Amino acid sequence: MQAEVAEREEATGEARQVEQIDTLIIGAGISGIGAACHLTRECPGREFAILEGRDAIGGTWDLFRYPGIRSDSDMFTFGYRFRPWTEGKDIADAPSILNYLRETMQEYDIEQKIRFGHRVQRLEWRSDLSQWLIDVLKSDGTRARIACNFLMTCTGYYDYAEGYRPEFPGEQDFNGQIVHPQHWPENLDYRGKRVVVIGSGATAVTLVPAMASDASHVTMLQRSPTYVFTRPAEDAIARWLRRLLPAKLAYKLTRGKNVLLSWYLYAISRRKPEKMREFLRNMAREELGDKIDVDKHFNPDYAPWDQRMCLIPDADLFRVLREGSASIETDHIERFTESGILLKSGKSLEADIIVTATGLKLQFLGGAELLKDGEPVHAKDLVVYKGMMLSNLPNLVAVFGYTNASWTLKADLTCRYTCRLLNYMEEQGLRVVVPELDTEKFDTEPVIGLQSGYVHRAEGLLPKQGRAVPWRNRDNYIRDLLAIRFGKVEDEVLKFSR
Repeated sequence: MQAEVAEREEATGEARQVEQIDTLIIGAGISGIGAACHLTRECPGREFAILEGRDAIGGTWDLFRYPGIRSDSDMFTFGYRFRPWTEGKDIADAPSILNYLRETMQEYDIEQKIRFGHRVQRLEWRSDLSQWLIDVLKSDGTRARIACNFLMTCTGYYDYAEGYRPEFPGEQDFNGQIVHPQHWPENLDYRGKRVVVIGSGATAVTLVPAMASDASHVTMLQRSPTYVFTRPAEDAIARWLRRLLPAKLAYKLTRGKNVLLSWYLYAISRRKPEKMREFLRNMAREELGDKIDVDKHFNPDYAPWDQRMCLIPDADLFRVLREGSASIETDHIERFTESGILLKSGKSLEADIIVTATGLKLQFLGGAELLKDGEPVHAKDLVVYKGMMLSNLPNLVAVFGYTNASWTLKADLTCRYTCRLLNYMEEQGLRVVVPELDTEKFDTEPVIGLQSGYVHRAEGLLPKQGRAVPWRNRDNYIRDLLAIRFGKVEDEVLKFSR
């Protein structure tokens, strides 16, 4: 087969050595390492490799270096199903998560499968070969081509090169430093300085309490409020179970408890939004008292879970607001000034450092070009099957987590299903599988069911979803568990061939 591919490529004037790999994983973040572990556990003997564009594992948890970077999901659900989280705090910081990933990688001997500095630039399905051809740019500037039978993309959904960064009037007049969290300077000294953090999402609510202990003062400047809820950084029930039971059983029980709790809170948010709104409002008022106007700063004009909620472990954001080391402003920016920011209301915020925690830029397949038999394939024309495969693209699984629960819950389900699918195809002597759909006669809607700004900005950049299963991305772990883990592999949508 290698000679056949080389000969075909030579006809186009691009002859090069083509390496053959059975299964290829793109990305060595939490999804990619999880995929590799699942293949090792459930598809023994299957040859695979991981391509990682950067020089380190971890994805998000190695890329972001801003103060306080942590998970906004508990580690009992954010950790892998097959490997217990045993450290103390279950709302973990980035170094702890990276350590967990490294230990998992070592336990399953994954590191030797990773090829660092391999950035995927082009993916093409070739029907004449029944394979994917992958064009790679290496960190040393050389290029390579790899052919694989099956492809798993674990690239996440945002642009690692840059975040969303709107331009503000008057930026050139500001005498201080402007920083974006995705490109945090290694030696940024904010001790004793006045800091304004622009934003109200997960990054902003993490940065403000993390910087408040060393900065002179930190102001969180938001254009509109976000729903914020608090929970202990360490789960008392999990701690009690770990004392009484073996680690794996305690982990399993805590994981199940947290899955049910998050599902319940989400269900209440959607079915009885006013009840959840009042609950979150009362939580904020109980923590902040009369010092902060809760209705102005923590009572959004949209329903709970129309956008992602923000977790603040141990009420750390509320604590620094209550103590006065940080403050919050809900207003619009008129312009930057020499000494800070002038607001639409006429109020001025003095600052030495301005942090633009203004969000992410979404991206599909890490920005790689996608083709099928020489024809470009656009993400907006694709429909997601079971939240993991893409309409009319053979032998490809895109690992994509939940947006309303822990990312890894769905990633685990997807990887385990992929192993079942690969084993089924091997047993039946099948080579190709494709979810077939006539997209011209199919009603679709955005695959991410949130009204967040970063989702609206990405319209047309991501695949769509249908209005009914299996083309519906349900964002419901319990239903997905039954349908994906225990359901049959073959159905009327998947088409297999030899």
